[in-house]
Amino acid sequence: MLNSTQVSNVTLAAYFDTGLFKYLCFMIVMLLYVFIVCTSSFLIVVICMNRSLHEPMYIFLCSLFVNELYGSTGLFPFLLVQILSDVHTVSTSYCFLQIFCLCSYSCVEIFNLTVMSYDRYLAICCPLQYNTHMTSNKITILICTVWLYSSGICFLTISMSVPLKLCGNIINKVYCHNYSIVKLACSDTKANNVYGLTSTFIFVFCPASLIFYSYMRILKVCFSGSKQTRQKAVSTCTPHLASLINFFCGCFFEILQNRFDMKHVPNMLRIFLSLYWLTCQPLLNPLLYGLNLSSIRNICKHIIFA
Repeated sequence: MLNSTQVSNVTLAAYFDTGLFKYLCFMIVMLLYVFIVCTSSFLIVVICMNRSLHEPMYIFLCSLFVNELYGSTGLFPFLLVQILSDVHTVSTSYCFLQIFCLCSYSCVEIFNLTVMSYDRYLAICCPLQYNTHMTSNKITILICTVWLYSSGICFLTISMSVPLKLCGNIINKVYCHNYSIVKLACSDTKANNVYGLTSTFIFVFCPASLIFYSYMRILKVCFSGSKQTRQKAVSTCTPHLASLINFFCGCFFEILQNRFDMKHVPNMLRIFLSLYWLTCQPLLNPLLYGLNLSSIRNICKHIIFA
């Protein structure tokens, strides 16, 4: 029986030989990563350097873009190396480091989006009390809570997986994934499975419920409010809703792959679905918010065409 000290490397079995096509894949992934870094960094600088954007909504947006830079850096350079490599193995220590990075990225993403929905609820449903409720101290507390709580959840996840005795070192992914590691265990994984289901519930259903409640209240105000209120809701909530739908679709695909047998699905489609939730958010969010929010769009135009 192998144990976790004997398994020093993990093999990523989802990669397959593409011949010269791998150089095209490398270029595509490289361009996507450069696009994410440039657009997210540009919008972070725009928000930080313009005092007119030092409002709660844009501060939460800045946190979102920082998280997407963080998550993309945890994934894309690794993919670039693996695409060109002939041997797709990584050390277990690096594997767990990537698991922590991608886990904390996804947690921060959903909790940040939840806080943003709460911010939109206050701005639209309680406009007169908005500045009283959303103070600088409260914004700081919310952002710190999002990042620290997400890190705590993922640290506990890793701490439960590291001691497991493993019977193999092959996972059918293109990146390291905690549940794939747990499935290799020879030892009892009941605690891991219970915690995994509980954290999935906390990670998906609790934020989804809060977001659903916020938007039900927003819709109620929009139907009974003025045309100006409806226009404000549409302009600020549309990119947020699009981002939420995109992320939850990615989460659904990932949970589906992890919890059910997907061997009948073509390998390329499985790879795409496993990468969807990690790549589409940082690719789409700068476009969604940069193009749809007039305040950001106008400042960007002024900077670019000045």
